Amino acid sequence: MTLFESDLKGLKLLFRGKVRDIYELPGDTPLLLIVATDRLSAFDVILPTPIPDKGKILTAVSNFWFEKLKTIIPNHLTHKPLSTVINDPEGLKQAEGRSVIVKKTEPLKIEAVVRGYLAGSGWKDYQKTGAVCGIPLPSGLQEAARLPGPIFTPATKAAKGAHDENISFDQAVEIVGGDIAEQVREVSLHLYKEASKWAEARGIILADTKFEFGLLRGVASSAPTLIWIDEALTPDSSRFWPKDQYKVGISPPSFDKQFVRDYLESIHWNKKPPAPELPKEIAEKTAEKYREALERLTKQGF
Repeated sequence: MTLFESDLKGLKLLFRGKVRDIYELPGDTPLLLIVATDRLSAFDVILPTPIPDKGKILTAVSNFWFEKLKTIIPNHLTHKPLSTVINDPEGLKQAEGRSVIVKKTEPLKIEAVVRGYLAGSGWKDYQKTGAVCGIPLPSGLQEAARLPGPIFTPATKAAKGAHDENISFDQAVEIVGGDIAEQVREVSLHLYKEASKWAEARGIILADTKFEFGLLRGVASSAPTLIWIDEALTPDSSRFWPKDQYKVGISPPSFDKQFVRDYLESIHWNKKPPAPELPKEIAEKTAEKYREALERLTKQGF
């Protein structure tokens, strides 16, 4: 069963993102219910065709990383059973395997991107300026080249339907403040390095990834705590490459929605809503890549 949109009776829907539906939970402690649907976006447009099991795979991958890297930074998971907040059997069926109950935080207004390789918008930036987000890089690098060391390249959080924009670290400081920006950079690089080592030992290169963080506020007199939120090192938020197919100078195949992007480019879609339906074989191939990423990274079957 695929799930394009959740409908959980008795719970307040705050908003629907590109993939996740967010519900506010009643009670004295601020909590949210996050439901990862099977929606897929390409070129910042949500497609009408769901990808089988995608939301469950993203949830399993995120939960794996949140648990594995929890000593680096606390995350938003509460580990509360879904049955404590969902009384409706049909709603519980929708949510099982694809939902988590999390602490409600104040999300930072930047995305924390870490790049270990030259790809995507970073490669385009480098071709124009010789730098990525204002960070100078050695001359003569080719596409997909491994960088001398991972770099922190923040981005703005764009409104739904718009594109995120790369920004410099100084611009990130203007948005979130110097202390928070420094903390986010340090934690992001640490998470990336640890995840990269784990993935590479399993035949996967983590080329780049995006982290999101929020501030958890306690008593009025204490400073807020930085918390890792949203998703963790999934094929949606990361560029994973198979190590045995990696070559400098070309864009390697990835464990994500590249099949979809290639198909949409081939039919010359104008990249504006409404998006076209996907052929069954394209949706199934995309689902296979997500499953392979889960199995190789976590050793969990699906």
